[in-house]
Amino acid sequence: MKTNKTKKPDLTKSKRPSPKNIKVVDEYNNKREFPVTGELPLTVYVNKQEVVTLMTLGHYPEALVIGYLRNQGFISSLNDLKSVHVDWETNSAAAKTIDDQINLENKLTHKIVTSGCGQGTSFGGVWDDLKLKNIKSTKLKQSTIYKILKLLHDKNEIYRLSGAVHGCALCDREKIIDFVEDVGRHNAVDAIAGNMWLDDIKSTDKIFYTTGRLTSEMVIKVAQMEIPYLISRSGITEMGLNVAQETGVTLMGRAKGKHFLVYNGSENIEFDDKPELRPENAPDVWKRR
Repeated sequence: MKTNKTKKPDLTKSKRPSPKNIKVVDEYNNKREFPVTGELPLTVYVNKQEVVTLMTLGHYPEALVIGYLRNQGFISSLNDLKSVHVDWETNSAAAKTIDDQINLENKLTHKIVTSGCGQGTSFGGVWDDLKLKNIKSTKLKQSTIYKILKLLHDKNEIYRLSGAVHGCALCDREKIIDFVEDVGRHNAVDAIAGNMWLDDIKSTDKIFYTTGRLTSEMVIKVAQMEIPYLISRSGITEMGLNVAQETGVTLMGRAKGKHFLVYNGSENIEFDDKPELRPENAPDVWKRR
């Protein structure tokens, strides 16, 4: 019996180097070298038609393009793509689809401006597709949340160096599967989405972590990937909560150390590792973070 095997598109491998050092002067008037985060424009073309310009570190440009097209609803499968070629001399990425007649006009003329970091636009059809989502999940242990947060603590490498990027991670119950840093949190999400397709990673019971706010666009992207759990060290917006409630994404924010807040889906958390109660006169931990 024949199976429909996913065929990977033809890809360039054009990863850009890590941050470079620049000369700065510190508070003691001492000269020193300090890393600066790279930020490069990458204009994406689909079948020679310009779609968007993304500002990116350039670490995973091919995966970023694939994930962007996936999360914005331009393609529904990796099989839709013939090739993705990135050229840093022209700061462009040329994506070709199997169907040269794919209708881009309808999507490009129906945009919703969101609060996204580095992107901020959702194209026509994405919101309609969300109405069909009903993401299911099994219980996630509190102890597992703590384990994942501990693993992620040492992962923000570029942030520790330059302090100018967001990090996102895809995890299972035991380990970090993929970790991406970029100047915009949505770029990092899209790169992971692209890698999931390229590496044939299933979303079942996966955990998505982001350093950024849980805005509507962030929750939409995770829902598009059908990942049941979304955790952030930052807060949430009302629209982000609404999207999570509509799609069934379990949403946790302000997650750091032994603290977190479950905004949606608390019934999916098994509280097996509760920290010690704080004294009644202790400062409110949420006001200090």
